[in-house]
Amino acid sequence: MGSTAEGKVRWHLMMSLDGFAAGPGHSLDWAAGTTVRPGCHEEAIGSLGAVLGGRRGYDAIAARHPGQAGRQPYGGAWSGPVFVLTHHPEDAIPDPGITFLDCDVAEAVAIGLAAAAGKDLEIHSQDIARQCVERGLIDEFHVHLAPVMLGSGVRLFDAPGIDPVRWARIHDGDPARAVELRYRPA
Repeated sequence: MGSTAEGKVRWHLMMSLDGFAAGPGHSLDWAAGTTVRPGCHEEAIGSLGAVLGGRRGYDAIAARHPGQAGRQPYGGAWSGPVFVLTHHPEDAIPDPGITFLDCDVAEAVAIGLAAAAGKDLEIHSQDIARQCVERGLIDEFHVHLAPVMLGSGVRLFDAPGIDPVRWARIHDGDPARAVELRYRPA
């Protein structure tokens, strides 16, 4: 696993019912108005030490919010080291709040964990998360299922041809039990 004695590598996001983590063009506007259980964000913020994101998501934010590309997660309620993994840091829109990395994903995770100073490193990129899952670097997966279907966008996990990846629920009760969800049109 990717964790150190101090912090974990966690993949934390909201997902649509049809399996998209972002809409077309990496849009997250679809999640506006969706709520999570009370205290959820405060718990995540309290244990968060650093963020590792990807270039496509960073560029999409930079295009939609000029001058605010490095805005902090959780609506600005958290601030700390943010890293963007890219093969071309030289042509990225600069932001003083972002450190651009051009290295292997395992090295990027190690850099992020070191910067997290004993707290968790949160992955904010589906492609980076996929690479981390394939290498056994993710310690926890936190997903909030939003009551919306997008039809297209950025898939939660797109890795054709790999063996199934099993997860054990962090909960009381049977860790392999499926979660039952029931919805009706709003």
